[in-house]
Amino acid sequence: MNKGNSTDKLRQLYQKVVNRETISYIIAGVLTTAVNFISYEGLYQLGIPNLTANAMAWLIAVIFAYIVNKIGVFRSPSEDVRDEASKVTKFIGARVVTLLIEQLGMYVFTERMSFHRLLVKACLAVIVIVLNYIFSKLFIFKNKSEKKN
Repeated sequence: MNKGNSTDKLRQLYQKVVNRETISYIIAGVLTTAVNFISYEGLYQLGIPNLTANAMAWLIAVIFAYIVNKIGVFRSPSEDVRDEASKVTKFIGARVVTLLIEQLGMYVFTERMSFHRLLVKACLAVIVIVLNYIFSKLFIFKNKSEKKN
């Protein structure tokens, strides 16, 4: 195997993975996760049950995440109201899928197995962030050149 060729392939892979979009997605993901955790903990401390607080925090975080992802991460302007409605619908639909995964995990590990709720939520957040990126990148905020391919 040619050493120069493998170095070029590694460089290309690195540039594809580490770029403005992925770095800004990580920052947006951290901020969205913080909004989710702070909302969840605040609601939980107010006496709202675990899974209800989690669902309410999800809603707050989804609104925040849509704005941050659309404008700051994927820089995805909408052509018209129909295009925007399509993106919002896809975004919420994808987030509902990851909410169901998170709610199931929270139920199983906190309600049934008595693991600490914040530890479980943190572990599930990693899975949710990765899935949300995949959904956003491949299905929601595709730019025009990606849509044609």
